[in-house]
Amino acid sequence: MKILKANCGALTNFEVLDFLRSRGAAKDPTRVIAPIAPSEWKVYDYLEQSVACNQTRESIKEFSEKCKKYKLATAEVINIINVRPSSVVEIDPIIEECDTRMGEGVEDLVEMVMQVLPSPPTRMESDGGTGKDKEESNEQQMEAS
Repeated sequence: MKILKANCGALTNFEVLDFLRSRGAAKDPTRVIAPIAPSEWKVYDYLEQSVACNQTRESIKEFSEKCKKYKLATAEVINIINVRPSSVVEIDPIIEECDTRMGEGVEDLVEMVMQVLPSPPTRMESDGGTGKDKEESNEQQMEAS
């Protein structure tokens, strides 16, 4: 193994997930065959339930290109990709001095996030995939009691 660029920058959650998949994480349900450390399995499990699981290289590249007009810092772009905010309230803490730098453009940025980056994963019940939220299911169980 040869290191081409040491510490060439921060990675998005998608890039980390893609790396773990390339090492065999997605193909080894037993977690025995793939050469992945237990801590890496925990990261893989977390990222599989985050917005990173639905993202693609193309969507991230497109978003990064469209963000250039907002003059955001690299860290801010990476955080937006990792969090995928869907409202101004969620994006405000990500961008330093958001009101001063962005003004009304923040709403356009949120709209672009919603259009370019894929939706977060939906949570399905593990017992049959009914699509009901766990809260709805718990409420029904409490009513039945």
